Amino acid sequence: MNTSVETSAAGLDIASFWGQGDAVSHVIALALVAMSVASWSVILGKSWLLWTLRQKTPRALEKFWDSATMSAGLEKLAALQPFHDMAAQGQGAIHHLESHRREQSHLDAHLSASELVTRALRNSIARTASRLEGGLTLLASVGSTAPFVGLFGTVWGIYHALAQIGATGQSSLDKVAGPVGEALIMTAAGLFVAIPAVLAYNAFTRSLALTTADMEAFAHDLHAYFTTGYPLPTSQGSSRLRPVSMPVAEAA
Repeated sequence: MNTSVETSAAGLDIASFWGQGDAVSHVIALALVAMSVASWSVILGKSWLLWTLRQKTPRALEKFWDSATMSAGLEKLAALQPFHDMAAQGQGAIHHLESHRREQSHLDAHLSASELVTRALRNSIARTASRLEGGLTLLASVGSTAPFVGLFGTVWGIYHALAQIGATGQSSLDKVAGPVGEALIMTAAGLFVAIPAVLAYNAFTRSLALTTADMEAFAHDLHAYFTTGYPLPTSQGSSRLRPVSMPVAEAA
């Protein structure tokens, strides 16, 4: 009795399942492993990126607006590339307007400072959002397809069980346990790959929405500053926000 149990148990480990499978089941298993590795790479990398942005953004923006010069403010945003890029692009738009004020050969020669800054900030937000959303398509694809890949493996495993019954004429448990177990493991593997991808996709979508809202609010404040020369007051009062001295803004 013990020998029979040990034999059955020995046929239900991962190595036995792999040995009993054919090329199709091996391809399915490797596909699930690849999907899991890819999704977890995105999950870990993007989790760290978004967590860093959410943690550092409030303090970094406060330091930016408390800076005496634009150069000093940009240094305070060096660790927050999305916001640093926005401020630099806005400053670049003002410099471009000032340096080409008397030239009419450029397509944007007729644009005002407000329009140039708006375009620069909008393009910066679009580029940043595109970078931050990288990997979400992969997570959505893995979350939606992994269960079906596992289900296909399940169907293939059941087919193996039926084929073995037909070939041997025996339907005892020890003859079909391997193929049926392989089928059940494929189903579980598909869910194991899909569930983290779906949960991460939903969490990242929410976090990206909050980050985008922060960028749009910062863009609004930058637009007001670059077109008027003074930052907008905040809920803490205007005394904490010193005008960032910039020769171009003063000349305008």
